[in-house]
Amino acid sequence: MIARCYWLLIPALLAAFGCSEAPKEAARKKEPPKPPEPVTGRYAFYQMFPAARAWAVDVQPIQITSISLKDVPTGKGKYGAWQCVFVSPAKGRMKTYSYSVIEAGGSLHQGVFALPDERFSGSLGQAKPFLVAALKIDSDEAYETAVKKSADYIKKFPDTPIMFQLELTPRYPDPAWRVIWGESVGSSNHSIFVDATTGAYLATAR
Repeated sequence: MIARCYWLLIPALLAAFGCSEAPKEAARKKEPPKPPEPVTGRYAFYQMFPAARAWAVDVQPIQITSISLKDVPTGKGKYGAWQCVFVSPAKGRMKTYSYSVIEAGGSLHQGVFALPDERFSGSLGQAKPFLVAALKIDSDEAYETAVKKSADYIKKFPDTPIMFQLELTPRYPDPAWRVIWGESVGSSNHSIFVDATTGAYLATAR
């Protein structure tokens, strides 16, 4: 009789167990997806670099630029997308890559995307290629330095957008982050240069 009762209880126990697990499974399925998060310039660079290295073994970066996306929050040196121009001295060509955390339309696709390569004459404006090892300071670190040097400007213009550009020019011995207050380099009236190798403050430009 005891054995018979035991076997009769098994279906009820299984049903109870199943009911308790069902809400947990449903809760897990209903969890909203995490919103896309912005990334630093150095992080985005190292997502693009393997693809660029596959294009040319002698590849070197010449310019890194931040890209703001309306669907991804921006702040403290982090952006939804970044663009890097790589060059191959041996090929005499340059190639632009982008890294985006979302599908953003146009030439900005989620992950790494490459544009067709172009002729390279040895420089991009004043910018020259630099060694990958020279990029030691990330954009969020450059941002902290720039903010410390821009307290008065930020008080006057607290809502001014910020963009980043990294280049090696004759002005400094190392590649430098240019932290730019404004929509573009040309329209900006306040920029801070930070050494991308040492993290040192270099200059303020207006």
